[in-house]
Amino acid sequence: MADRMIEVSDISRPGLELTGYFRYYPSNRIQLFGKTEISFSKGMSSEELSVVLRRMAMPDTPAFLVSRGYQPPQQMITEAQKAHVPVLGSPLPTSRLSSVVTEYLDEELAERRSMHGVLVDIYGLGVLITGDSGVGKSETALDLIKRGHRLIADDRVDVYQRDEKTIVGEAPAILRHLLEIRGIGIIDVMNLFGAGAVRDSAEISLIVHLENWSPDVNYDRIGAHEQFQQIFDVALPKITIPVKVGRNLAIIIESAAMNFRAQSMGYDATKVFERNLNSLIKEHTAEDEGTKA
Repeated sequence: MADRMIEVSDISRPGLELTGYFRYYPSNRIQLFGKTEISFSKGMSSEELSVVLRRMAMPDTPAFLVSRGYQPPQQMITEAQKAHVPVLGSPLPTSRLSSVVTEYLDEELAERRSMHGVLVDIYGLGVLITGDSGVGKSETALDLIKRGHRLIADDRVDVYQRDEKTIVGEAPAILRHLLEIRGIGIIDVMNLFGAGAVRDSAEISLIVHLENWSPDVNYDRIGAHEQFQQIFDVALPKITIPVKVGRNLAIIIESAAMNFRAQSMGYDATKVFERNLNSLIKEHTAEDEGTKA
């Protein structure tokens, strides 16, 4: 039974199959038996139920799953044992069980990708810090941890798409809770700073890209130009921060996260500045017209 593969997250409730309709039977899904299916099966003869369950126990059927703590029919156990299909049970209501299993399978079966960067939880926001090797990502993450924020992943971040709007990042098992600092080596963040300094995973809300300061680049000074980076099917907000001696990157990134949260709640400092500027222009225009008059 252990070699049964689950390749799709969809769950099937085999009501039609119990009536003998198998034209479109999704045999590669977990077959969920709830109150309706169990009640219907009790009205079938032993031979009819055995025939139906025998047809349902296909080579690619991952499992039979029974909700609400119901006792599986003996015919189900018999035919499942013959076909080596696991029979599982749960006390959860059928709809709730279907939702939990589907959500779990969506995460486990999602396509994963590794990205170079550092993922930090800042005030509950997952901030992915990217940039060229040696630009100071890990050192900045260490400063953020000392300021009370939490490390999720350093150097390599495994990301996957949870739903149409959400990208989740986590650390590979071999790097979990570890941080590499040049000149020191590998440090164990949980042992040094406590369990409150780490998280296993987080939704990525913002990407902060660090790049070496160049006098030839005209950096955005008022935040009027929005940037995004595509990860799978989700476009995530992105800001670029130039790095040079004397800039406290931890405080800058912390402020960027706070500003992003404020924008998400409807407060945009850039728009406030534009309104103030427009008001100032109108005042000066009115004064100039009054002077000419």
